[in-house]
Amino acid sequence: MKKHISQRIAALLFTAVAMMTAAAQSARHFELRNSQDGLSTLTVYLPEQPTGRAVLDCPGGGYAHLALQHEGHDWAPYFNNQGIAYAVLKYRMPRGDRNIPLSDAYQAMKTLRDSADVWQINPDDIGIMGFSAGGHLASSVSTHAPWDLRPNFSILFYPVITMGRGTHEGSRNNFLGYDRDNKEIVRQWSNETQVRSHLTPPAIILLANDDEVVPTVQNGVAYYSSMRSCGNNCSLLIYPHGGHGFGIRTTFPSHPQMMDDLTAWLKALPSPQPHAVRVACIGNSITDGFGIGMSDEQGYPAQLQRMLGKGYLVKNFGVSARTLLSKGDLPYVGEEAWRDALAFRPDIVIVKLGTNDTKPHNWAHNAEFKHDLMAMTDTLKALPSHPKIWLCSPIPAVKPSWDINDSIIVNHVSPIVKQVAHKEKVQYLDLHTAFHPADDMTLDAIMQRDGIHPTRKGATLLAKIIMEAITKK
Repeated sequence: MKKHISQRIAALLFTAVAMMTAAAQSARHFELRNSQDGLSTLTVYLPEQPTGRAVLDCPGGGYAHLALQHEGHDWAPYFNNQGIAYAVLKYRMPRGDRNIPLSDAYQAMKTLRDSADVWQINPDDIGIMGFSAGGHLASSVSTHAPWDLRPNFSILFYPVITMGRGTHEGSRNNFLGYDRDNKEIVRQWSNETQVRSHLTPPAIILLANDDEVVPTVQNGVAYYSSMRSCGNNCSLLIYPHGGHGFGIRTTFPSHPQMMDDLTAWLKALPSPQPHAVRVACIGNSITDGFGIGMSDEQGYPAQLQRMLGKGYLVKNFGVSARTLLSKGDLPYVGEEAWRDALAFRPDIVIVKLGTNDTKPHNWAHNAEFKHDLMAMTDTLKALPSHPKIWLCSPIPAVKPSWDINDSIIVNHVSPIVKQVAHKEKVQYLDLHTAFHPADDMTLDAIMQRDGIHPTRKGATLLAKIIMEAITKK
């Protein structure tokens, strides 16, 4: 009994010393109630010289307990020394009700964003970090949370990702409870299946090759594969040895390299300027970046971001194959990207739809094209941010791929877009005329073989045309 009491006292002393060490590197730290019952808390460490970046931490523990030290509080000096605010989430265990830890994580993200001005945090530069089951919680917030609560980047250490074959059984059973055999629920919370182009935030994943607790291929590697397939920014670092649960422990064989790798990734991660002009790029596959490798970095919205600089925050809300027509085969307004674009509170909106509407089965509803474009424009005009709206004509369809019809673009779609822009008193941009190769290049340089989608150089041209339009005084 005495030995047991001594061990508990030693553990408490270690925890106290660790928190005092973390506090010494911080301007101040404090604990907040994060749930009505007080069982979930948020411990916030604010740096002496804030950069505006913040990280919300979700420790692991198989959704049964929490490793609050080496996967939690012990990280505070590392982040605060870089000017990054850091918050450790003590979330409640699900016991079969996944909404319990999810609600705690959502509330913590809300607190960070709501307190941004007071805590000198940039609300557009808040990341989430998770370890093991906490990595599942972090990736769940990254893939399932509404726009206002979704983090801007993710740091995932040996994360549980899938709830299907190859998962960590304890995490799955605790998180899903009686739903663990429900195929649809399993798929919904297998986060490798929930990654979406442009909408899932950039991530770095750190693993040990010899992890026998959470299989690397079905979890961390699967998430990376989904991110890469969607063209999203993602880094995967697999160290040769270390097993599972190493956290910030210096006994991890690759600890110095891991810390350097994470620091380098954070430094390379773009940090938007606070209160930057927010630009929403709405459109189909041409906006999405179809056929361009790493479209989240090389598509026209990403290139527009680089051209405009830190004073702007450009987001890609393009979805391939979508139509403006509500009765089209795949209407854009039915997409989560549309809801996210509205929640983004843009100051400028670029609307570039209409190409897929020219397909015969879609253009059969052409009588409603003007009405649907006016309805979209009215919705955007009603946003509290009162954005400046640019309605764009489609770029040329050089070939009739997928039954897309350039004649309809020229003679019907573009005139209607121009007419609506005039009626709604918004801006019109004639991309069909402006998008053509320069004198020193061929059409093949800016258009892919399908004759519909721009190449990377074509995306550069498109970004330049739009940049010059929206910055013209």
